[in-house]
Amino acid sequence: LEDLLAALRRRGPDSFGVRTVRLGTGKIEQLERDLQISSEFWEAGNSFATLEFVGTTLQLRGSHRVCQPLRDSDGNILVYNGEVFGGLEVLPSQNDTEVLLERLGRCDSSFGVCQALSQVRGPWAVIYFQASTRTIWFGRDVFGRRSLLVHWPSVDDPRFLLSSVAPCDNEKLFYDPFTFWKELPCGIHSLQLSNGEVLTCKGEIRTHRWEDPLLDKLMLWDRAHSSPSSFSSSAAVELALTALKESVERRLVNSRMNVKQSRPEDVETPVAILFSGGIDSMILAALTDQCLDPAYTIDLLNVSFDGPSAPDRISAIAGIDELRRISPSRKWRLVQVDEDIGTNESTMFSLICPSETYMDLNIGTALWSAARGEGAVEDHNKVRISYKSAAKVVLVGAGADEQCGGYLRYRTKFKLGGWEALAAEMRLDMQRLWKRNLGRDDRCIGDHGKEARFPFLDENVIQTFLDIPLEEVVDLRQDLGIGDKKILRQVARSLGLSQSASLAKRAIQFGSGIAKKSNRRDFGSNRAANKASAGSVKLANLE
Repeated sequence: LEDLLAALRRRGPDSFGVRTVRLGTGKIEQLERDLQISSEFWEAGNSFATLEFVGTTLQLRGSHRVCQPLRDSDGNILVYNGEVFGGLEVLPSQNDTEVLLERLGRCDSSFGVCQALSQVRGPWAVIYFQASTRTIWFGRDVFGRRSLLVHWPSVDDPRFLLSSVAPCDNEKLFYDPFTFWKELPCGIHSLQLSNGEVLTCKGEIRTHRWEDPLLDKLMLWDRAHSSPSSFSSSAAVELALTALKESVERRLVNSRMNVKQSRPEDVETPVAILFSGGIDSMILAALTDQCLDPAYTIDLLNVSFDGPSAPDRISAIAGIDELRRISPSRKWRLVQVDEDIGTNESTMFSLICPSETYMDLNIGTALWSAARGEGAVEDHNKVRISYKSAAKVVLVGAGADEQCGGYLRYRTKFKLGGWEALAAEMRLDMQRLWKRNLGRDDRCIGDHGKEARFPFLDENVIQTFLDIPLEEVVDLRQDLGIGDKKILRQVARSLGLSQSASLAKRAIQFGSGIAKKSNRRDFGSNRAANKASAGSVKLANLE
């Protein structure tokens, strides 16, 4: 329990609260906020119907302090991890969690709750107790951009648990966390509770449909044109550029931009970008420059497990030079994060859980290390000085490869089955992002009290890419570095990024050098690791 609360506090350092609901016969007893979680809840098999809501907050919006879980006058309780970027009106002075609770409180039916949640544009995970119907609503947005894990009641442990994180110190636990917890599937789910003192359900847990046709379309990820068409390249680039710029802008406005720097003389830095110098992060950096007030510094967070020799460190240094050429008045700060493998593995096991492969560990470690933002920067004399980024918002390029054909295996699919096979493989990757990538990434970045934002996974950006014929998005008839992520290369050139527009795709575990180092440690060599298909090896099978 202590590890769980500590992990939640790291994610939400600005406030912490607990609300307890005891369901007796015909009545609901609610206890006011209490910083102690009742021990009876954590004793599996207790006979009381007790609900325990725990909330921590990283507050980036609103003019006054908010402490979750929120409770309204009707006894409804909301724990919300997300952002409202559209769909519901949130004024600059308002907090989006309070706005959402007010909207949900007006719902008197299951349709109303589903309609309200379907309206939200942006990443979210939610737990909502509707007092009038004794129903727990819970879920994740259509692509699962925020973590929510579930433990389904079992013979060994009959509790129903939902959590953003799953600490897994095996010396303290009586269960295997990698089987105890599961990633909650995207969507809206509900559990109605009985009136008795024993916690029972009326029927099974229900999964509800989205009450917005757009979300159904995005979930299916089906495009009108998979095969070549007469759509013009220039029109496609203009559509993509406009959608991406609007997405970045949405992720910068209405946030608390004024953060206290570790060095008071520095210009305040409201946003950082996970930065490899590759095409995705270069586009995000250039668009952030266009959308953010020129007075602000932009932190570019680059991680290396191989010092100056890591490919991503080399491309990041080249990338910041290119950014300075296209925007010389902006203050860019390249934060060079140098890490050693194995130094934080117990933390990483907890954060990637229930993901459990060697590749998950490498990717999660690289993301966690970069997002921490603690490293060195160069002053105007090229002298390295220690620095820790204070930015609370971190832009991440997740979703670009899946939507724009960045993976090398897509070429194999295209050669074997043409456009339809390529479209099917990309669709598969988009539909499993929630399980394979985004929950893990959110947990790793959020552990530093920072919020990951994914401009490439904005609902309108996804819809825009689907509206563009596939051959204008990716054309694998062309060479590597040209046809893969074709549309993003054209967008980059339109932003003046001619150098980075031709860079090949490089996954973070390889670009940062962590795969090379860990392969040698755990398998003896990169060749041996490749022979063992190291990326898919489960951590439990490593000796």
